[in-house]
Formats: sequence, structure tokens, C-alpha cells
Amino acid sequence: MALKIKLQRGGATHNPIYRIVVAEARGRRDGRFVEKLGTYTPRAQGQQIELTLDVERADYWTSVGAKATETVGGLIKRARKEAPASVEAEA
Repeated sequence: MALKIKLQRGGATHNPIYRIVVAEARGRRDGRFVEKLGTYTPRAQGQQIELTLDVERADYWTSVGAKATETVGGLIKRARKEAPASVEAEA
């Protein structure tokens, strides 16, 4: 069973909201998934958060063989950059 970390589309027309999920590589885009890792809202407005991602779980799934798609790989990198800034702000 080959797994991928990929995006599932939701939301409305011209206002997508993507779930970042671990799913079967050959499965449908919006089909069943193993675990939800976060969300990505490319058109976030106002108080909406653009990217939420559990980087630790993404690292776990990559360590057991799941491969991230190109787009999700970029989102993981962005989440890693933003995470230290939010941790410093809380302290």
C-alpha cells in the first residue's frame, strides 16, 4: 500500500479550501484518507488562517514511506519556517 501526502479539495467555486491528508497514492483526489494533517486556504481573508499543518505527523508519515506531492512538499517547508516564529511569539 503506497501512501502519499496530498491535497483534497473542498470549499466553494472560486474559493477552495484544501485538506492536507495521507491517502492511498492511487486513490481518488477526494476519496478516503488515512489521516488529516492540516488545512490550506489559498484565498484566506481577514481572520482566516492560510495554513495549518501538524509538521511532526508529516515527518512521521514520511519516515514510514509516504511521499509528499510537490505542492504539499512546499507547504511543509513553509510551515516549518512559520512554526519557529509563532513559538517565539508565545514565549
